[in-house]
Amino acid sequence: MSILETKPLDALDRLESEAVHIFREVAGEFDRPVILFSGGKDSTVLLHLAVKAFWPAPVPFPLLHVDTGHNLDEVIAFRDRTVERYGLRLVVASVQDYIDDGRLAERPDGTRNPLQTVPLLDAITENKFDAVFGGGRRDEERARAKERIFSLRNSFGQWDPRRQRPELWNLYNGRHRAGEHVRVFPLSNWTELDVWRYIQRERIDLPSIYFAHRREVFQRDGMWLTAGPWFGPRANEPVQELTVRYRTVGDGSCTGAVLSEAADLDQVIAEVSASRLTERGATRADDRLSEAAMEDRKREGYF
Repeated sequence: MSILETKPLDALDRLESEAVHIFREVAGEFDRPVILFSGGKDSTVLLHLAVKAFWPAPVPFPLLHVDTGHNLDEVIAFRDRTVERYGLRLVVASVQDYIDDGRLAERPDGTRNPLQTVPLLDAITENKFDAVFGGGRRDEERARAKERIFSLRNSFGQWDPRRQRPELWNLYNGRHRAGEHVRVFPLSNWTELDVWRYIQRERIDLPSIYFAHRREVFQRDGMWLTAGPWFGPRANEPVQELTVRYRTVGDGSCTGAVLSEAADLDQVIAEVSASRLTERGATRADDRLSEAAMEDRKREGYF
């Protein structure tokens, strides 16, 4: 290969290039962007891409975590280590604070994922964020498959599918009125398998719960949940110690583990390659509330 020739981009290179371009577009178009960061694999990949997009300068955006108070300890510890490693500012919107002062009420089923919307929208308003990066992917769920990379939200933070804008030739329209903001999804065109292959290629660190480990769990509605302060286990839900791993990070009351022996990246990639269910379809009880559960929440302002 001569010095004038360039190596062809593979699929991961193209996805990375698109995501880096999106980060830089937002930096040029918006005044106060923020990156949603939970410590999960998708938001960790998102942060890694942001670091690449602006290197050697620091990431010019803060991070925002809407904390349900029902997170696994390993994930919160990883979140805090990552924030310290990159020297970033972390804004935490706490669902527990809203419950304590009466702005929100605990749900009878104990799940707090649907309660995240109000703290999220308040944090966006109070900090005047005009662009909010999220790690959502189109392969996860049908409502997310309908959403554009630049997704306009009205002054109430609500999503209206009829206001979706065309995105031709990688041209993104970030225009919005005062009080509105735009959700931005650089991983829209990635799949779960793409994410794991990229994690392996880039040697990205993740919380240990993504790999097989022994854990005390109980079964509810066909999912293996971890015992904790989220209304479980019940009297008829015996606790067992099994080898499991998590495919996604979320509220402990509605995010299930999967039985797995995949203890390293090669084994996880092989397992994901053979799976016929997305991680949300397999392990998120909040998406099973109705056929349109995710779309209903997005219309209200959810991620």
